[in-house]
Amino acid sequence: MNSKHFKNKKVIITGHTGFKGAWLTMVLHVLGAKIMGISLKPNTKPSLFEILGIKNKVNNNFLDITNKKVLEKKIISFKPDYIFHLAAQPLINISYAKPYLTWQSNLIGFINIIETVLKLKKKCVCVLVTSDKCYENNEKISGYTETDRLGGIDPYSASKAAAEISFKSYFKSYLKHSKHLIATARAGNVIGGGDWNKGRIIPDCITMAAANKTVKIRNINSSRPWQHVIEIVFGYLNLAICLKKNKKINGESFNFGPKKNKIIKVNEILKNIKKTWPNFKWVALKTSNLKNETNLLVLNCKKSEKYLKWKLRLNFSKTLKLTLEWYKYYFQNQNNSNKITLFTIKQIHQYIKLLNL
Repeated sequence: MNSKHFKNKKVIITGHTGFKGAWLTMVLHVLGAKIMGISLKPNTKPSLFEILGIKNKVNNNFLDITNKKVLEKKIISFKPDYIFHLAAQPLINISYAKPYLTWQSNLIGFINIIETVLKLKKKCVCVLVTSDKCYENNEKISGYTETDRLGGIDPYSASKAAAEISFKSYFKSYLKHSKHLIATARAGNVIGGGDWNKGRIIPDCITMAAANKTVKIRNINSSRPWQHVIEIVFGYLNLAICLKKNKKINGESFNFGPKKNKIIKVNEILKNIKKTWPNFKWVALKTSNLKNETNLLVLNCKKSEKYLKWKLRLNFSKTLKLTLEWYKYYFQNQNNSNKITLFTIKQIHQYIKLLNL
């Protein structure tokens, strides 16, 4: 991709107050885009959105994507060239506690974005982010392809599968013959500096290590496609650019993740964190406190490799190193947001250099 592609382009990011959304916003800010952010207020303390001062870098809007009338008005008035839809209720444990909220956000909010795109007079490229958990997970060793069966037991996974089904329906019924270009992106487990969501392995471990407390690990042998957030962010950007260039991929879905031989167990992450934080302690729970949790989830990403020329550039060691470096720098400079912002931008530039952009 060309690093100048998004310069002065009008881009809407929903979910810009979240972990991935904040990183995507910072990357596009570095690339010179004109950004409108639409999201609920940050729901974690600390918050990457607040640490990086993103509110002052974008046209900021705190609103609920389930409010269709207000959402439409904001998006249509901005006349975007691109929309990246990331806003969602992203946590499985919260989906069990608040299933109705999860379905509202992840399906109705998702549909509201598509309905609004249909009303845009200006041509728009739209990337809708769902999840690797949209697949009916039978722990398929070879990895799920984009045509595999969708489904999910927990409300989060089921709502993401439903969003993908609604996307196909809307595309074939309305969007296929419109001027707009649209696709969905399904990414595996993402790590990186600035994630403070409880119930995720890295934030839980870092928070407890910093407080010199023991973290409880619910499934020490589970395997996941861990990847750095910046790799996924550039995957989304690359998908948007390819959509604009190749209309044959319009209406398609794409997996983003490491190869199956790069899947890492939770236990390996714990050992690596211990090297950075020698006082880090953990204890493995005998049984998981999360319903219906699976041990293995692998994506087949050959489609992204073929059509988007996308692949992970960072191995697991480098991915975790970048993540832990960010958190260590944060705790050393947590009273200096400017320093942390510059450090984050430095990591972005390092990755841009790696891509030879």
